[in-house]
Amino acid sequence: MTLPSSVAVIGLGLMGGSLARDLAAMGCNVLGYDSRPEIGPAAERAGVVHVLLDSSLEGARTASLIVIATPVDVAIATLSKLARIVASDATITDVGSTKAAIVARAEELGIGPRFVGSHPLTGDHRSGWRAGRRSLYEGSTVFLCPAPSALPETREAIRGFWESVGASCVNLGAEEHDLRLAWASHLPQVCSSALAATLDTAGLGPEQLGPGGRDATRLAASSPELWRAIALTNAVSLQAAVASLREHLAEFETALRERDSAALLRFFQRASDWARPEA
Repeated sequence: MTLPSSVAVIGLGLMGGSLARDLAAMGCNVLGYDSRPEIGPAAERAGVVHVLLDSSLEGARTASLIVIATPVDVAIATLSKLARIVASDATITDVGSTKAAIVARAEELGIGPRFVGSHPLTGDHRSGWRAGRRSLYEGSTVFLCPAPSALPETREAIRGFWESVGASCVNLGAEEHDLRLAWASHLPQVCSSALAATLDTAGLGPEQLGPGGRDATRLAASSPELWRAIALTNAVSLQAAVASLREHLAEFETALRERDSAALLRFFQRASDWARPEA
């Protein structure tokens, strides 16, 4: 796939910064912006960003592809700004963990034909420019959620773009995506964060945990601002997932209170069977 002549990356944290590093290494002209004033110059000094954009994003009008790599609430506002700026033949995507809201907004703004929402299933509990690295997307799966009016050439361009950085793509409707990810991604984050808060209430810090406890709370170190936005833009589906989790915890609490050995065994056995399907 031929890379776009120039790509604007809006947001240079873990996801955007990693993508910009890959693009620069492949010889692409990278335009970049980050709301934190120290990040853009750092990316420029590293030779990753060749043209710094200011907060107006006016310079993005020269880009043939624009990637929004900000928290999902900021991404929706950024899309609104870009709709008035970008060239008529530019394609636009994002990397957010929820898709229905931003896809709907692209249609409302009249840029649906040029928009495909993307969600790369990769990342880290660390965040920011310094956490970024080359090849973050290598071997990852990227969900593609096109706007209903997205043109065939837009869909193909975004797919080819992700494949150029080593990812494989799966098409998924935006609503279906958000429902699936509420359970498969967002609920695990809530569990890790709730566990960390519970341990904090008990006066226990990370240094007092064993390997299992550290594994279970690793996600709790993720960006609070990022996850607040994800929770708010996927509230309905996430509420259903949390309610189901609460039911399982209630069943466990009842079995524990009643010293119900058989029920406790069933609780742990079901989880073990799920986690080890080949055993």
